[in-house]
Amino acid sequence: MAQRVCLVHYHEIGLKGNNRASFERQLVSNLKAALAAFSVEEIKRLSGYILVTFTDESRAGDAVRRICQVPGVARVSLAFKCERDPRAYCAAAVEAMHEAESGGLTTFKVHAKRSNTDYELDTIAINRQVGEVLCEAFPEKRVQMHHPDLVINVLVVQGSVFVFARHDAGVGGLPVGTAGKVVTLMSSGIDSPVAAWQLMRRGAICVPVHFSGRPQVADTSEYLCQDLVHQLSGAGGIGRLYVVPFGECQRQIALACPSSLRVIMYRRVMYAVAERVARIEKAGAIVTGESLGQVASQTLENIIATNEVVSLPIFRPLIGSDKQEIIERAQALGTFEISTQTAPDCCTLFMPRRPETHAKLDLVHEAWDLFDHDAMIDELVDHLEYVDFDYCPGYRPPRSMRERHDVLAPRFHKARPAEA
Repeated sequence: MAQRVCLVHYHEIGLKGNNRASFERQLVSNLKAALAAFSVEEIKRLSGYILVTFTDESRAGDAVRRICQVPGVARVSLAFKCERDPRAYCAAAVEAMHEAESGGLTTFKVHAKRSNTDYELDTIAINRQVGEVLCEAFPEKRVQMHHPDLVINVLVVQGSVFVFARHDAGVGGLPVGTAGKVVTLMSSGIDSPVAAWQLMRRGAICVPVHFSGRPQVADTSEYLCQDLVHQLSGAGGIGRLYVVPFGECQRQIALACPSSLRVIMYRRVMYAVAERVARIEKAGAIVTGESLGQVASQTLENIIATNEVVSLPIFRPLIGSDKQEIIERAQALGTFEISTQTAPDCCTLFMPRRPETHAKLDLVHEAWDLFDHDAMIDELVDHLEYVDFDYCPGYRPPRSMRERHDVLAPRFHKARPAEA
């Protein structure tokens, strides 16, 4: 009898040459974490694929959607696993055709593939064998070699045969944990969660830092950020969220600096704190959700004025995207509804009526020296708060922060696990 399994296909990992095995192992580790609630029996590498088997086969169909969210997965097939017996895999092909049937499906073809040559039948013979059985079982359908409505795949791999008819597209990219660690500036808005996801999709572990308007405004944005992290949990790339109470510092900057340069001063302090967090976390870059020209702080001159306070690289994966493109991606990720909830945060606190859009560096430097920015940055870092998550198997918290958890994180508790 055929066993229901998930067959995970990857693309970019297959191009990694001598490093391919380490990428595959990382993907297996990430899949184990993502499928913790799905009665998984085994996840193993299988000659160009990842095979997921279940103690409760009824969960296999439900697991497909979760697997598709894991970076590194190109597509997922809900397959039948059979012995290398023609009666078994032909019966599985008939069952796969029944599952895939729809009113408009009139043509099909069989596509067989062998990973080795220790099976006596070649792919042409398997195609013919399975095709004859399907033509008998479905006389109303015809074989069409080019652009058929349905392809029945028959894979002979390491002593077993896998039969499937449909693919579900994954997010692609590289497994989280294969491209180092980055610190991401995360507001409760639309852009920054999308930017973080883009980096996770390229294999990076993301450590978000949220600047809250507390104590000047309510802490609603902090909890929306946690909701955003939960929504992105399928990618498995976030292990900790840092929260920086920033409202009082904004008030001090607003009193000391020209109103037109307030936003640039806010952002310079935020970048400096993010860099300090990156040093603590041993992260290699800072990530923002900026899009060129979208708001006053994101003009080329203002970006230059902000960049100069840090020495780490700053990645802006959305820099060339327009707002509608970002919204569409947020809707696909499921973060859009969370991000559009009303929540006062530091981005809206003490906003000037006419912010500078083309800042001159000499004026920026004068404003920067009007307040004790070094002491402010030290104070903010000393009072970091954070919440930990179980979504990223490759994340290791910094030892210094772990030792000081009771002092630094009195408000937060360990986050709830992702729901199945």
